[in-house]
Amino acid sequence: MTIYNLDQKKATRDGFGQGLLEIGETNDRVVALCADLIGSLKMDAFKARFPHRFVQCGVAEANMIGVAAGLATGGYVPYTGTFANFSTSRVFDQIRQSVAYSGKNVKICASHAGLTLGEDGATHQVLEDLAMMKALPGMVVINPCDYNQTLLATKAIANYPGPVYLRFGRPSVPNFTHLDAGFTIGKALRLVEGSDVSIFATGHLVAKALEALPALIDMGIQAEIINIHTIKPLDREAVLGSVSKTRCVVSAEEHQINGGLGESIAAVLASAFPAPQEFVAVRDTFGESGTPDELMRKYGLDVADIVLAVKKVLARKRP
Repeated sequence: MTIYNLDQKKATRDGFGQGLLEIGETNDRVVALCADLIGSLKMDAFKARFPHRFVQCGVAEANMIGVAAGLATGGYVPYTGTFANFSTSRVFDQIRQSVAYSGKNVKICASHAGLTLGEDGATHQVLEDLAMMKALPGMVVINPCDYNQTLLATKAIANYPGPVYLRFGRPSVPNFTHLDAGFTIGKALRLVEGSDVSIFATGHLVAKALEALPALIDMGIQAEIINIHTIKPLDREAVLGSVSKTRCVVSAEEHQINGGLGESIAAVLASAFPAPQEFVAVRDTFGESGTPDELMRKYGLDVADIVLAVKKVLARKRP
């Protein structure tokens, strides 16, 4: 079994900043736009290196999306950057009409997603963004798990000819994947092989699933852990391949239970291989102010919640 080092921690937003700089150095069509959050999005290095390819849009997110759509029409590859709430909820109309409807090559890059934004509270803790972006025809939705994978994803989406929503976060989290692993849009990664239960996790919950592994092993449970970094298009083959073996599922995400990864997996199972499923997700509520760790515990997104979900789904598993 592969052993993952969960001690080294870096923020996924730092991976975005480094990835943006690196792709900017190899692709002169890449341009960056920011809504007055250069430091928070770690876009400083790109701005310093390529000032002529950087646009500071100010606190005008809707305008930023319109400018990005225009740049894409002109053959550029625009990356927009702001908090996830302002990248989606505030500008959904502009994304739908100016980007998704015409399939513009715009990369919507969103930091500070989910509860782990922390003390800024419910107004900033967007938990509906994956659902909104997933619903748009033609929109690719990516939620990488750590610094390295965010760096790789940031570079990979430059080569995808269409709209992409890239979600990442504020806090330092375990950085356990390898840069030489590469990144393929729509291709899930099996991190741990098992035969008793399939745990499909995305974003920050991937590390939580790995942290739950020792407790599951102590209980004699062989869990298969799969990193679903691309919510859409979902790797249907990976889902069905794992569940046909384990015959039960736990999905884990830092997002509302409505419209997120868990519902996408349930749709696949309903159409091809019905199996019991438990959901580790926020239960139709807004967040509140608190530290990331406090909020993850309160809203049922911690290691203990994954272990409990596994025990529940195993009790429902058919012989």
